[in-house]
Amino acid sequence: MNVTTDWSLAPAADIARAVSAGAVGARDVVAAALERIDRIDPALNSFTDRLAERATARAVSLDAGRARGDPLGPLAGVPFAVKNLFDVAGLSTRAGSRINRERAPAIRDATLIRRLEAAGAVLVGTLGMGEYAYDFTGENIHDGNTRNPHALGHMSGGSSGGSGAAVAAGLVPLALASDTNGSIRVPSAFCGCFGLKPTYGRLSRSGTFPFVGSLDHLGPMARSPRDLALAYDAMQGADPEDPSLASRPPEPATPDLERGVADLRIAVAGGYFAQGGDPEAFAAVEHVARALGARRSISIPEAGRARAAAYLITAAEGAALHLDRLRRRAGDFDPAVRDRLIAGAMLPAPFVERAQRFRRWYRDAVLALFREVDVILAPSTPCRAPRSGQTTFVLDGVELPVRPNIGVFTQPVSFIGLPVVAVPVWLDGGLPLGVQVIAAPWNEALCLRVARQLEREGAVRAPVAAVDEA
Repeated sequence: MNVTTDWSLAPAADIARAVSAGAVGARDVVAAALERIDRIDPALNSFTDRLAERATARAVSLDAGRARGDPLGPLAGVPFAVKNLFDVAGLSTRAGSRINRERAPAIRDATLIRRLEAAGAVLVGTLGMGEYAYDFTGENIHDGNTRNPHALGHMSGGSSGGSGAAVAAGLVPLALASDTNGSIRVPSAFCGCFGLKPTYGRLSRSGTFPFVGSLDHLGPMARSPRDLALAYDAMQGADPEDPSLASRPPEPATPDLERGVADLRIAVAGGYFAQGGDPEAFAAVEHVARALGARRSISIPEAGRARAAAYLITAAEGAALHLDRLRRRAGDFDPAVRDRLIAGAMLPAPFVERAQRFRRWYRDAVLALFREVDVILAPSTPCRAPRSGQTTFVLDGVELPVRPNIGVFTQPVSFIGLPVVAVPVWLDGGLPLGVQVIAAPWNEALCLRVARQLEREGAVRAPVAAVDEA
């Protein structure tokens, strides 16, 4: 492998350090990333737009700045890509849909893109996703399915499948994604990378296409907890353009990343989170718990009901957002997405009101648990990545439809906006599994500390998929 290719596969932290020191030019790093995308992505179908001209110009500007002695930022020269629900100046924000391709091009980048570029990162393209983010599979009838880089015949997970596949295949060290019911954590598990779903209201959503306003989160995906922390720290801060953003000052995670976990009370979620999945999913949690010395089990009350309530709210809010499009252009939707949105539009209002009342109770009940523990471990998905096109699977002896049941363990967590780091676990030479590291609101740094400790001990890892050798 030549030096250029070495840099294209390097972690974001190493790239930034080398570019800032002049050991490699940002233009060389970006050129290597673009070459790898051109060579490997045809097999994956993770990118929807490649921004070579913009990226090269940005990299040249960074190199000129370094030559002048300008500070370049903590992500200097790091290539990144974004799920195509982020506004990118000059592109229509398609959100995985056919209809949105007709939108006028965005006039400026989304807030989080601007913040990453202010930290020195370089946007190289946009990534595929499930239509309007209503997906857990990584399949899209308009753009084609994104394939799992570790096994091309399997799902990448959704709805941020392009983000997960691009990171896991080494096309970019960092990608931005969204998570409403599990759309960062599912592809992190299926593709074998790290993902951060921050606390609801932590990162600005300005300049992104919504799905469910009361559940939508944005966050990074990467191949290391350190890269997640660097991106997360760069994206924090006030934004008057996002009314849902919490009025909290930035709380950087990078300074405490190496503190270890000796002072943390870590428990495994039992009950609901220990049933209804393949044995391997629970073995992954046990593997992580052993590495952390976590012996305590804790029960999250009414998690099954929380998942049901999340479904109701998702369907109702999603349908309300798309009602006009459904009336005018129903035939231009993916039928599977269209039918779920129509069903959501027909939900009786008292059902949704009851789900919201339960949501408040459930949040209080779960937050009470964090008086006893600091971090909770749970599976990310009930199984490894199913095969592309697979419509049913058997979980705990019951045959179930794939699409609605992949998020069985993620929905009860995002339902109340808790911060989560998804960590990838490799048990037996098969496809990866995922474990959620969950904390109380505003404690992203704790989740990242746990993920880093697990990485340091070799319990979790995110190897670059050898797609070019497959």
